[in-house]
Amino acid sequence: MSDTKNTDEPKSLSLSRPRRLELKKTVETGQVRQSFSHGRSKTVQVEVRKKRTFTRDGDKLVKADPMKAPAETAKEAPAATPAPAEPEKAEEPEGSPKARVVLRQLTDDEKAARARALKGAKQAADEARRVAEIEAKARAEEEEKRRVEEAAAAKRAEEEAARKQAEEEARQKAEEDIARRALADAAKKETAPAEPAAAEEEEAPRAKRPGKGAAPKPTPTRRQPSDRRRGGKLTISRALEGEDGERQHSLAALRRRQEREKRAQQQRLASEPPKRVIRDVVIPESITVGELANRMAERASDVVKALMKMGVMANASQVIDADTAELVVSEFGHRLTRVSEADVEIGLIAADEPDDAQMLPRAPVVTVMGHVDHGKTSLLDALRKTDVAGREAGGITQHIGAYQVQVESGQKITFIDTPGHEAFTEMRARGATVTDIVVLVVAADDSVMPQTIEAVRHAKAAEVPIIVAINKCDKPDANPDRVRQDLLQHEVIDESMGGDVLSVEVSAIAGTNLDKLTETILLQSELLELKANPDRAANGTVVEAKLEQGRGTVATVLVQAGTLRVGDIFVAGAEWGRVRALIDDHGKNVKEAGPSVPVEVLGLQGTPNAGEEFAVVDSEARAREVAEFRTRRNRDARTSVAARGTLEQMMSAIQEGKAHELPVVIKADVQGSLEAIIGSVNKMATDEVKARVLHSAVGGIAESDVSLAKASNATIFGFNVRANKQARDLAQQEGVDIRYYTVIYDLTEDFKKLLSGMLAPEVKENTLGSLEIREVFNITKVGKVAGC
Repeated sequence: MSDTKNTDEPKSLSLSRPRRLELKKTVETGQVRQSFSHGRSKTVQVEVRKKRTFTRDGDKLVKADPMKAPAETAKEAPAATPAPAEPEKAEEPEGSPKARVVLRQLTDDEKAARARALKGAKQAADEARRVAEIEAKARAEEEEKRRVEEAAAAKRAEEEAARKQAEEEARQKAEEDIARRALADAAKKETAPAEPAAAEEEEAPRAKRPGKGAAPKPTPTRRQPSDRRRGGKLTISRALEGEDGERQHSLAALRRRQEREKRAQQQRLASEPPKRVIRDVVIPESITVGELANRMAERASDVVKALMKMGVMANASQVIDADTAELVVSEFGHRLTRVSEADVEIGLIAADEPDDAQMLPRAPVVTVMGHVDHGKTSLLDALRKTDVAGREAGGITQHIGAYQVQVESGQKITFIDTPGHEAFTEMRARGATVTDIVVLVVAADDSVMPQTIEAVRHAKAAEVPIIVAINKCDKPDANPDRVRQDLLQHEVIDESMGGDVLSVEVSAIAGTNLDKLTETILLQSELLELKANPDRAANGTVVEAKLEQGRGTVATVLVQAGTLRVGDIFVAGAEWGRVRALIDDHGKNVKEAGPSVPVEVLGLQGTPNAGEEFAVVDSEARAREVAEFRTRRNRDARTSVAARGTLEQMMSAIQEGKAHELPVVIKADVQGSLEAIIGSVNKMATDEVKARVLHSAVGGIAESDVSLAKASNATIFGFNVRANKQARDLAQQEGVDIRYYTVIYDLTEDFKKLLSGMLAPEVKENTLGSLEIREVFNITKVGKVAGC
């Protein structure tokens, strides 16, 4: 009964061994859109085919037909014995409920794994595409490079072919010329001995000549040069031939040819004019006619005739200018070379080579600049342990000074102190041009002022680095950050704000951070790599010049290269002299001064202008020549400016009426103060009044100055100088006004008052009322009375 029950119930299919179940699908077709990089896409046809499966028929594997009905497959399958181990369910028809295959849902881990696999595949594809693009770009660049190289090689090949062709043409032309000359020589050789040959034939006996019917004798063959035996009859023609068979010239033919060439040369020389000798003629700015004729190797009368043709009437001793001389030289066909008087300055200052092995490190030159009363001189006094500021008149610096300070490490720094008053702008500009580093001193309680801005402009114009020294930080109202912020407006950016300008907060009175300031200066100088050659002729700049009683002209110079020694002959501007003594900044005599050393020099013939270059020369003649040339140049410049000013004054007097002028004579102690005073006086001029400087010089007031002031009704202004006894007596006798000043403020204020007093009074009209005359009455013994 149990068997019947088992027979009625549907049995589960099983295999004798475990078999993998597979999901059978029908063939599916469709279209799928594929996406690519850069927004491209493509539609493709997709066909999904059924995977082949096998079923077991007894001991054989039979290929299952996916198109068969599942029921028939189930019928054909034999009854399976129970599996010994873990059995697997066989496939059943789709129609039966037990044969349904349940698809398992993917877990989250599997989904994440598949997503990671897709992402990895996409990244791999992107990387492969990027690599392919890089390789394609590299191949393109390689192809372009190869194409350029091929083009260059082709161009070189064309040039080489053209060069070879030109050389071949030149060679062929040369060979043709050689062949042509050889043919010409051969023709001459054949024509020359023709006459002797004919004479030989005439001298031969008639009996030996062959008759008409006789056959001519064969011409004997010429033997080789190696055969020394001579065959046949020896004649004059054969005697003139050499062993190699080449016919040679006779002595008579050579004489005739020489005579012909001599006659032809005489005829050619007689027909052609004689060749002129072209000479190189050096023409200076002015030259006499006779000297010009001598340099051209021509007669002076011919040169005078050429000048007359040009309309210039001159004799042999008259001087002509360079342009006229140039026309004369061109007329005679010579080569000319013009020279100028300025050529005497060529090679006066030799330039150092940067890679010279003799270049040695030198001390930095630092210029201290800033507004007046910001503590520049006090800062230098604190570094030098001196009291220069206490000796200045009015408590302000009015002279430019040069000092050298040795720090604790043994290194030296050269300081140049400049005045802070607005009148000394030329001094500040001169200090900025000769310096390596500019120290801009700004008071922490006063911030940026007009002369501070001017100092910044001078430093930027000279293209030198700036170090900001914020002074007076010991005061209670000091604000260094305000100074840094105000300097930003003038493109001076502090290092703490992202710039390249170093700043140090110092105090000259308390001596705060002075060592830090010197360390900053030395650090900046190491970056600049300052070097100079001490083993050469010295050259430098005149910082200041003055005239002292008993010492003569004293010039403060800064040696920039070489070594200045006692006894050297040097030129400073338009003055020259021999070094009699060298005095350092402490007043001690020294024998020599090397690069970056400031010294006072005694021995000049005159007072040079401040800022002039000085250079050591080899002889007095060279120094005198250079000084005379510069003197003439300065005199011509002053003459042209004076003439132009006179013309302008005349035109302005015609158009606007004559302006009131204040004639003055200015004498100062140093050249820098003199130019500062003249600049301030010229700035005060207006359209109505102005000052006219009759004479300005360095030194005390002399009798000549008083005489000039008396003749011109002028006033004499003396800055830090006095008049000698003779000049004082003459001034009292002639009634000349002499005014003495020690502070530039007082001098400029007096000038302003004098010019203001010369202004014409202003005329103002006040209207009180108006009336109308109605009738005029005539009264006896009184006159006429108007009735209004």
